[in-house]
Amino acid sequence: MEDSAAPGAGSPPANGNGNGNGNGGGKGKQAAPKGREAFRSQRRESESSVDCPTLEFEYGDADGHAAELSELYSYTENLEFTTNRRCFEEDFKTQVQGKEWLELEEDAQKAYVMGLLDRLEVVSRDQRLKVARAVLYLAQGTFGECDSEVDVLHWSRYNCFLLYQMGTFSAFLELLHMEIDNSQACSSALRKPAISIADSTELRVLLSVMYLMVENIRLERETDSCGWRTARETFRTELSFSMHNEEPFALLLFSMVTKFCSGLAPHFPIKKVLLLLWKVVMFTLGGFEHLQALKVQKRAELGLPPLAEDSIQVVKSMRAASPPSYTLDLGESQLAPPPSKLRGRRGSRRQLLTKQDSLDIYNERDLFKTEEPTTEEEEESAGDGERTLDGELDLLEQDPLVPPPPSQAPLSAERVAFPKGLPWAPKVRQKDIEHFLELSRNKFIGFTLGQDTDTLVGLPRPIHESVKTLKQVSRVGSSGIGSYQDKLDHQGLSTGEEVVPETPCEILYQGMLYSLPQYMIALLKILLAAAPTSKAKTDSINILADVLPEEMPVTVLQSMKLGIDVNRHKEIIVKSISALLLLLLKHFKLNHIYQFEYVSQHLVFANCIPLILKFFNQNILSYITAKNSISVLDYPCCTIQDLPELTTESLEAGDNNQFCWRNLFSCINLLRLLNKLTKWKHSRTMMLVVFKSAPILKRALKVKQAMLQLYVLKLLKIQTKYLGRQWRKSNMKTMSAIYQKVRHRMNDDWAYGNDIDARPWDFQAEECTLRANIEAFNSRRYDRPQDSEFSPVDNCLQSVLGQRLDLPEDFHYSYEIWLEREVFSQPICWEELLQNH
Repeated sequence: MEDSAAPGAGSPPANGNGNGNGNGGGKGKQAAPKGREAFRSQRRESESSVDCPTLEFEYGDADGHAAELSELYSYTENLEFTTNRRCFEEDFKTQVQGKEWLELEEDAQKAYVMGLLDRLEVVSRDQRLKVARAVLYLAQGTFGECDSEVDVLHWSRYNCFLLYQMGTFSAFLELLHMEIDNSQACSSALRKPAISIADSTELRVLLSVMYLMVENIRLERETDSCGWRTARETFRTELSFSMHNEEPFALLLFSMVTKFCSGLAPHFPIKKVLLLLWKVVMFTLGGFEHLQALKVQKRAELGLPPLAEDSIQVVKSMRAASPPSYTLDLGESQLAPPPSKLRGRRGSRRQLLTKQDSLDIYNERDLFKTEEPTTEEEEESAGDGERTLDGELDLLEQDPLVPPPPSQAPLSAERVAFPKGLPWAPKVRQKDIEHFLELSRNKFIGFTLGQDTDTLVGLPRPIHESVKTLKQVSRVGSSGIGSYQDKLDHQGLSTGEEVVPETPCEILYQGMLYSLPQYMIALLKILLAAAPTSKAKTDSINILADVLPEEMPVTVLQSMKLGIDVNRHKEIIVKSISALLLLLLKHFKLNHIYQFEYVSQHLVFANCIPLILKFFNQNILSYITAKNSISVLDYPCCTIQDLPELTTESLEAGDNNQFCWRNLFSCINLLRLLNKLTKWKHSRTMMLVVFKSAPILKRALKVKQAMLQLYVLKLLKIQTKYLGRQWRKSNMKTMSAIYQKVRHRMNDDWAYGNDIDARPWDFQAEECTLRANIEAFNSRRYDRPQDSEFSPVDNCLQSVLGQRLDLPEDFHYSYEIWLEREVFSQPICWEELLQNH
């Protein structure tokens, strides 16, 4: 998609209900030709994207090791590899004679690193930078002495473990604190009209060393020695907990993000900060596989049954759906009878089957083959929704959203072929069983029994069988674990014994608690600035400070290279933020449900939902298959061989991959994030309806990747009952895909929701109730005053006497002596005691 789309709408949508110019199709005669032209271009897009092959994508915590290291550097920084090497060789020759780094024994290497750390403490800023570059060259794998990319990665990992064992990370942490507090650099950057990579040289060197150490040590391999495994666990502990009365490292990086977004430090290399923050959170809290293990462990601790299936494995075994063939749909739609005749048919079973097949063919008519008034109406509807998204995203820091009443946006369906058999076991919540029994008791008995699901007296036999079936498929998910944990916390409070385990997740939440709204707003602001559909604004955040060179390009070739570098830079920022937010939500949800709800609510208040929808309001297939990379300039390839002369053909070729891993990874993360924010939240689901998300999400189904399609269908499923009968009728293939792909919930009337469930919701009441519960939880657990003169005093004699006091182990041996000395031998003047009080 071109970046020169209309300012209010980002890139034009790839399909269906959306326009790039923001004009309603039916508002005037002049708007109609533009609308028709837009739809012709979208039709060509649709034709070209229908043949998308199945994407062989394996979802995981991160990309391959080499890819994750290469994304740390922008192509503008490539010249600095030579600078780092020169600084190391100049220093190394003064300390070691006649040998290279790889020829030294381990003890000699450690001695040299100790000397480097000593020279880091000099007063001269330039000298410190040279030594830091020498350390960075070691962390990059001493590529000047290597013959292949494999050797570079091997020695980079070896050197990073060596640097950590010698205390390099702690030394660089002190230097990072100095650079963050460097007011001179901040004021100098604020005065400059244009900021370039030269303004963040020291910070980039420090963050690069720390990122390489975290990423290399985080990577686990079976061949790792026992010493390396021990070093990894020690490093994880240092990053997780407060060491030497300092905050956890992740909180320092969060503070850098907020300082950057506030405009006080525009020179911060925000891409490196976000990448390091993501990898530190992943290293300290654990990735997705570790999360699954924690979930199993927590269920066992709470006495819950083990998980029946592993979600990650189920998704991996699913097959992607096939988008419709454009020419086939055209041919079939011409044969379809009019709907009025279809409705009037009556007859045998064969006639009914014929009627259903014809109806499905009619509903598969291509979007661009519809009548002209329908086209203009859809264009106007999508344009209104797009303008709504743009308006909401201008108010990132304002109050929660109160959306207007929803309107329906009919959209024709696509043919989707799915394998037979349902991949998921059906599921039901305890709350659903309680609701079913409440309705049954009101109907047959006339009163309810609250949360009692065992007493079935007076209910008909079919109700007994229904309850039995529901209990057989009842499961407690992650949110159920949190709710169960909250009940246990309340029980602990009633006995005065609430114990909060000091886990890395709990410590991170405590540190983030009071600044969490600012953290979430800052991350979403950067995500908005990096989204490809965002329009350029004068007051938007400049996220390109660590990619723009000092001298702007003067040739077409240099401009093309910089354009690729800028697009790649934005993609990496989106990838790191989406993965970071998803990890935080999943860990907080497992740790305590109200921690998850607190983060979720602040994301919603900061307009995260319209932001994600705006991100997907583009040609997602083009975004996922984008070639914003130059393989010969990627690390470590660029360090081994001499850089060839770049040509227009080599820049346009990109890599040979079928798709861009990081972009598909980002899209799946954002969809999962949107699912977590809206699941079981009716007010937020209505926001999806109000912002016309159905056509936007349906366009994403063109990407043939099972995991992405699954989360798109989940988002469509939760809002189908609010979209109306006409939408469901026009999208029967999508409804069938939801039935085939998404887990079934008993008693869930998603496919035929009645008018009572689709009534306008009180948006504020649900969020306010949740917010009150969250504030009560945070106040109860984290706002307890300790050793304060304003602490409450217990005046109840029985309560005071009933308190347990910690006594020394040998107290019972000397109890009688203590009693004689402190009580019996001390004269007490009761009259004076009473007079004084």
